[in-house]
Amino acid sequence: MTEEQTGTDESTTPQSAASPDGQQTAAEGTEQAEESAPKKKRTKSTAKKTRTVELTLTVTGTADGEWQADLMHSGKRVVQGLQVPASAVSKAAAELHTDISETIEEVLSTARQQQEAKLAELEAEVERVRKALAELES
Repeated sequence: MTEEQTGTDESTTPQSAASPDGQQTAAEGTEQAEESAPKKKRTKSTAKKTRTVELTLTVTGTADGEWQADLMHSGKRVVQGLQVPASAVSKAAAELHTDISETIEEVLSTARQQQEAKLAELEAEVERVRKALAELES
């Protein structure tokens, strides 16, 4: 019989088995080397982990100077339609950033001008009504 027929060919032996002279194969040797090598210990990071909080504050104003605030926390509406004085909006904007405060001050200035024009109009109307009332009393 030939070697092929008897199955004693060394090329058909599994790689994980020991060689005929009792030595370990290369795969087993590497596994033991990895196990016996000193494991590196992980050092804890000294950096603080930043935890972010998602808050969305929406401030809405009208030309009449009425302001409202809506607040959302992590996608959930916490406050809706809360009336806010224009002075509070102006103060808060000034505390945040100049780009924000400049834009809001422009809007507030326009609203003030419109309110002053409306006031002048109403004062003129009151004066007309007083004159008409004075004529009726005479």
